[in-house]
Amino acid sequence: MKSKLSTLLMAAALALSTAAYTASAVADEGKMVGPVTKITLAKDGKSAAAVLKDAKSGETVTLTVSDDLTLDKFKDKRIVEGDEIRARWDKDGKNTSKSFKKTAGC
Repeated sequence: MKSKLSTLLMAAALALSTAAYTASAVADEGKMVGPVTKITLAKDGKSAAAVLKDAKSGETVTLTVSDDLTLDKFKDKRIVEGDEIRARWDKDGKNTSKSFKKTAGC
């Protein structure tokens, strides 16, 4: 009887800790749709800073972009200032971009 109760309590504790971890992981991600107001490529070409303005609230967020696909789009002007972007990023102090795509395709 005691082993069944302890197993049940351990399962409940594990479920609660998993739910708490998942909630905190989701809370550390930002999402936004809005126009790019400024793009600054690093001198080495391995990163860029992009400033987005939220279409709903009007607030601006500076994102650090380091993925090669997006950097190539910046370099060959497929993404330029004024383009509407759908972005996701980690709220890790640097706002590291996870996804940076035009809303109207490409």
